[in-house]
Amino acid sequence: MENREFNNLVEQYSEPLYWHIRSLVNSHEDTDDILQEVYMKVWKALPSFRGESSVSTWLWRIATNEALSFLRKKKVRAALSFKSIDSEAERVIDGDPYFNGDAAQRKLAKAIAKLPDKQRAVFCMRYFEELGYEEISEITGTSAGALKASYHLAQEKVKKEIEA
Repeated sequence: MENREFNNLVEQYSEPLYWHIRSLVNSHEDTDDILQEVYMKVWKALPSFRGESSVSTWLWRIATNEALSFLRKKKVRAALSFKSIDSEAERVIDGDPYFNGDAAQRKLAKAIAKLPDKQRAVFCMRYFEELGYEEISEITGTSAGALKASYHLAQEKVKKEIEA
């Protein structure tokens, strides 16, 4: 693969991938680090990309997996240091200098941060990115029916958290 082709890919997808990852991890710095990891994996794997799915679906799958892997590691570190991952997520949102939302958006972000990782990913892809269940299914490898149920549960949890 030529550098120019890779650079075009980075240019075209950096912003939407950034916001996809950011919706999952909440931190600008962590998002930047994960995005770098995504592009390193893309660079290595692109010569073997067979086109069985669209490039965007493939990129979202890599980005989602990297973000979920990061969150799993973060939970292990938090457990080993006896910290609450929920309070850590709230602290990150409250202390984020790049967050420019109002109080309602901050409350929504905190409610979403409390969702289990995979449920948060489904919620963000459906609610914010407006992806269809079939596309999310390709990204996550989960059936559309299971995704609908997961999204519904996530909606209920977020609603309950916001109303509290």
